[in-house]
Amino acid sequence: METQACPLPLLPLFFSMFLTVYLVAYFIVFRYWSPKIRPEASSCLISLAHGTPAVLLATYSILADSYPDFASPNTEHQNLVLDYSIAYFLMDLLHFIVFNPRDLLFIAHHLATLFVFVTCRYLVSHGAYAILVLLILAEVTSACQNTWTLANARKNDVVFAAKLYGILSAPFYTVYSIVRGLVGPYFVYKMLAFYASGAAKSVIPKWVWISWIAVILMAISVSILWVSNLWAEFYRERTGKLDKKIR
Repeated sequence: METQACPLPLLPLFFSMFLTVYLVAYFIVFRYWSPKIRPEASSCLISLAHGTPAVLLATYSILADSYPDFASPNTEHQNLVLDYSIAYFLMDLLHFIVFNPRDLLFIAHHLATLFVFVTCRYLVSHGAYAILVLLILAEVTSACQNTWTLANARKNDVVFAAKLYGILSAPFYTVYSIVRGLVGPYFVYKMLAFYASGAAKSVIPKWVWISWIAVILMAISVSILWVSNLWAEFYRERTGKLDKKIR
């Protein structure tokens, strides 16, 4: 098992990186976009900077751990990924507080997610395997989702964006539904069974893992509701186009 070294101040470094990416996106990359969608587009760019790298880093940190399980001590690499994700969610939380303070659902989601990451990283220092597997499942669709979101934002005024949105929608919804609706719940079930058995009681307090499970289940439920609404809208759009062709 890899032992933990004295932690370096990576969290401020990662936060500064995401802040820089956001500012570059807002003032340079999307400077000609409408002020209404520039903040969301900038948020997408920092999400792109987080999602796929986090999946790769988390996967490596799990594979590099000799004995990963739901109660194993966090390795140095796993703590690095947790800091990386904490920095991202702090930056995106700041974005919502500044530009969308009424979006209480997303603000609550980010606060709850930060609670899970912070307690795993700095309070119990165990269980990163479980949290990072869920991070991988959550972020594996990040690149596609953010590209889809950017295309959706410009589909009414850019022809290419409309075409890209149409191409990505069905595949994105399908993969997202499988990951969030099937794989995620199955993994959470195994996670719950392990912790409920008392196998981790000496390293992860009961209130901590119960809080983790509650946050994760709420996040999965919101994700399923969100993608269900997207599927309903997709069906309505396709049905409407089919009706126009028949007429």
